[in-house]
Amino acid sequence: MGNMVRLDRFLAEAGKGTRSEVKKYIRKGLVQVNGRTEKCPETKICISEDQVFLNGELTESAPEFEYFLLNKPAGYVSATEDTKDHTVMELIPSDRRGLFPVGRLDKDTEGLLLITDDGQLAHQLLSPAKHVDKTYYVVVDGRVTKEDAAALERGVDIGEEKPTLPAGTEILSLVPDPDQTESGFRSEIHLTIHEGKFHQVKRMMEAVGKKVMYLKRISMGSLTLPQDLPTGACRPLTEQEISSLKKQ
Repeated sequence: MGNMVRLDRFLAEAGKGTRSEVKKYIRKGLVQVNGRTEKCPETKICISEDQVFLNGELTESAPEFEYFLLNKPAGYVSATEDTKDHTVMELIPSDRRGLFPVGRLDKDTEGLLLITDDGQLAHQLLSPAKHVDKTYYVVVDGRVTKEDAAALERGVDIGEEKPTLPAGTEILSLVPDPDQTESGFRSEIHLTIHEGKFHQVKRMMEAVGKKVMYLKRISMGSLTLPQDLPTGACRPLTEQEISSLKKQ
């Protein structure tokens, strides 16, 4: 026999309603299993062999895993649950159990966050041995100089046993900003890191004497934040995106 699961759970995970809603459908006689009406939500079915119909329509089983690309807004914590703050899971249109954010973005950091229940892929993307690229758009108080960029590209001391790994650094612009900055200038850069240390980008910028004003992750491995995905919105990954991530 293949994978056995309760009928109500199968329908809920297939997107046919909440667990309580699908139980009502079953008890009303709206569900057939292999052509026979089934009124017991606890009935076990075989996902690979049994055919389940709701209102006469064949119900396809839910995919093995779900993958969402979220454009995280500031003010949400990267956790499955929190007693004080809103979590990123509140922005995901799925009641499937087991979903979690892959890695963490700080509460005030925005941008790309992968949400999935594929633990093997998450481990692969977060493994220190893999050195998966993570690129951030960073707005900094002050002038990021060529010397600063060279230091970041060599690796800097952030108070740990070893310096950070070399980070790709691209200076995008230097803008006069006396109203919002202490220095009178703000710099915009792209910083690509290969680790995931606590507050790493902020600590790296502090190591070259700069303060981060705004931080947004724009890519992780082969996955890039779409420019047309609004802050706070998410969408399922495409098959091509999933395939590319698994090849990291």
